[in-house]
Parts: sequence; structure tokens; C-alpha cells
Amino acid sequence: MRSLSIAATGMLAQQLNVEVISNNIANMSTTGFQRRRAEFQDLLYQSQRTVGSASSANGSVVPVGVQVGLGTKTAAVYRVTTQGSLNSTGNTFDLAIKGKGYFQITLPSGETAYTRVGSLQLSATGQIVTADGHTVVPGITVPDNATSITVNSSGEVIVKISGQTAPQTVGQLQIATFPNSAGLAAIGDNLLTETAASGAAVTGNPGDAGFGTISQGFLETSNVNVVSEITSLITAQRAYELNSRVIQASDEMMSTLNQLR
Repeated sequence: MRSLSIAATGMLAQQLNVEVISNNIANMSTTGFQRRRAEFQDLLYQSQRTVGSASSANGSVVPVGVQVGLGTKTAAVYRVTTQGSLNSTGNTFDLAIKGKGYFQITLPSGETAYTRVGSLQLSATGQIVTADGHTVVPGITVPDNATSITVNSSGEVIVKISGQTAPQTVGQLQIATFPNSAGLAAIGDNLLTETAASGAAVTGNPGDAGFGTISQGFLETSNVNVVSEITSLITAQRAYELNSRVIQASDEMMSTLNQLR
């Protein structure tokens, strides 16, 4: 009975769906996290009577036909790139991107990674780095004798030096956008890397056309909606149960056949 394998594909699909939802809920407090959404497609169909085929010698055709579906499969797990809320922290090196764009991070391997997380720090040499010590492109160093540090909406890092009246610009943060940001590959630690699907990075200054702006003293929260995730979880659980009942019903029908004398 095909219903056994068909229902099994449905259970596997809902199992993956629950795994995606659980990851969203687990990261509901992760700064800059972008929720994921599982997408499914139907499998191949077996044609027992082909639609449009000739049904008689006078040229009449089958208007509907008979096609039996073989279940479902996972098509993709999308990253939803909607803006999260901005949470005020008051910290000088907490930066949030309002709009499109990603901070650029240089990994120890020399590869460039991308992130929405702007909880930055200063290294021992005064360079702006991530919480893991990775350099933020383009590698801005803040002088030791700086008395105040300001990052404006355009990404300019402006400091006041002890003994000087005029503020001094020590660097310009740049952010990157992609033709298909959902095509970026997640590598953990809130980092993403460029892929053939995402397209090449387009870099520019915050506030330029097509780029977001920088908000100092803010962090972008996760865009996970807990109510929506719980609703999706309940729906996935019910779908899993229904598929298991199909397997149970199919087994009972086969038992009936086995009991025939």
C-alpha cells in the first residue's frame, strides 16, 4: 500500500519542520538572529490514466486522468530577512544596522564573513573587533587617548582626543548587501558567508542608496515571533499525528486482508 510510504514522507517532513521551529525558539534571544522557515514540495506522481490521452478512436481525450501522489519532500529552509527590533543598550560599541546590510568580518583564515550582530569591542591594540576577536572591516583603530567615541549614522568613527578641541575621524565603517541575502550560508557564531546563490557582495557606506544606517548604542534583536512559532509548532505536531494515523489505518487495512480465508 502506497499510503504507508506516503505517510512516512509526511512524518519526516514534519519532523524537520519541528526541528526548524525549535531552532527559531532556541534563538529567540540571540542578537541579530534571523528566523528560518521550512518549505516543502510534493513528490512525483504515478499516472494510472494519463490526462489528455485518447480515450476512443473518434478523437475524444481523457479530461482529468488518474494521478496518485507519492508524498512530500523538503525543498528549502529559508532565512527570513525581516528587520528585528532595535534594543537600546547605551553601550558605545553596540551598533545596529537599520535597513539593509551586513557588517563585514575578517576571519582568521582571511575569508570575509558577514553578520547583523553589532556587539563590538576594542582589542588590546585599540582595533574594533567582534566578541570573538575578529577584525571588523576595514580595520579601524581607536587611539588610546580618545576621551569619547561616536559612530554616526553614516558609519564614520569620530573620536575626541585628550587636549584637542576638534573631533577627529579615525575610520569609516562599510557594510555589504547581496542580490539574494537569503542565499548566504550560515556557519555559526552569527556569521554568514557568500555563496553562488547569494551573489557577490556589494559594499558601500551606511546611508548610501540601497544601504541601511548605523544606530549607535542599539542592538538588533532576533526577528523570531514567539506566538507565530508556537502556532506553527502546534500545526506541525497535528500534521505529524495525522500522518501517523494514516500509517495506523493502512496497517489495519492490511491486517484485514491477511485475515481473509
